[in-house]
Amino acid sequence: MAMADRILLGPGPSNPYPEATSALAAPLLGHLDPEFLRILDQTCERLRQVWGTANRRTLPLSGTGSIGMEAAFANLVRPGQPVVVAVNGLFGERMCDVAARYGATVHRVDHEWGQPVDVDRVLAAHPAPALVGAVHAETSTGVRSDIAALGAALRARDEDTLLLADCVTSLGGIEVAVDDWGVDVAYSGTQKCLGVAPGLAPFTISERAWAHRVEHPPTWYLDLGMIGDYVSGTASGGRTYHHTAPVAMIASLHAALGRVLDEGLDAVVRRHHAAGQRLQDGLVDLGLELFAADGHRLPELTTVRVPDGVDSAQVRGRLLTEYGIEIGAGAGKYASTVWRIGLMGHNARLDRAELVLAALRQVLRR
Repeated sequence: MAMADRILLGPGPSNPYPEATSALAAPLLGHLDPEFLRILDQTCERLRQVWGTANRRTLPLSGTGSIGMEAAFANLVRPGQPVVVAVNGLFGERMCDVAARYGATVHRVDHEWGQPVDVDRVLAAHPAPALVGAVHAETSTGVRSDIAALGAALRARDEDTLLLADCVTSLGGIEVAVDDWGVDVAYSGTQKCLGVAPGLAPFTISERAWAHRVEHPPTWYLDLGMIGDYVSGTASGGRTYHHTAPVAMIASLHAALGRVLDEGLDAVVRRHHAAGQRLQDGLVDLGLELFAADGHRLPELTTVRVPDGVDSAQVRGRLLTEYGIEIGAGAGKYASTVWRIGLMGHNARLDRAELVLAALRQVLRR
């Protein structure tokens, strides 16, 4: 039975770039085949360009974006260490959960959902934490936080504190520059602005953070030292088998990154901005109220309040069944009062913005 052909305009996954889809149909290679290792090496180099980093240990982890979060805490946190986490949505909360599971003493800095991270409040939470974590593009609220300002403030105060950034919804859609921003560790996912199916977590870690890592973390699968010996090779130059890499997914990511870099990162950012601005302007023209704080709204993921008296699930259901368009519900306590509309990767286009606006206009009229 064939699957329905949906236009995926929720918080993710998004419709992949055609190049990424075509790569999945290429002949399968073994994970130690020299041709595949060449593709893997090129993928890591392309990721460095998209991340804005020279980090040698930049690679795609086998798993969705959440595995990047887990790998960061598993390899960097020791029991009892103080960790500060800025919480302005669901994924900041998840950082707290994961950090605590690896034994950290978590100091959470809560913000109102829909508001960006307050750098001064984060710094005030602890004088010398081992690590500070924050979400760059909060998927649950559609708000962007200033990671550059947070990184600069941390460096000015304490050279030893590591900075961890969740870039799951930002990488490949808006500016990300981990080296310039002073970010030590960052992770993303393939299914959003990078325009690939779910299944990989682009990850990067600086030499400074590597020097602080747990040599034998309490997880075998996410031991970055062992994974690195396969992805980059050992000190003697050989590659040590760790696990069977998802070769087709890596080939798909390789193709999508090539598509992004051929277009040019600046052009990709402008395309996301233009599509998001058209959507947000159109929603306001429909009489709807945007949720995320003005001046901090993500172009790639727009959050909008459900009008009073409107059944959120019914509208989303009709968009799906009548127009083949998926948009997302809100998260947490906003599950029934906010919609999340994503224009990410291949969907970051003016025609997609016009399409969802026209469909939403029709459904709301009825």
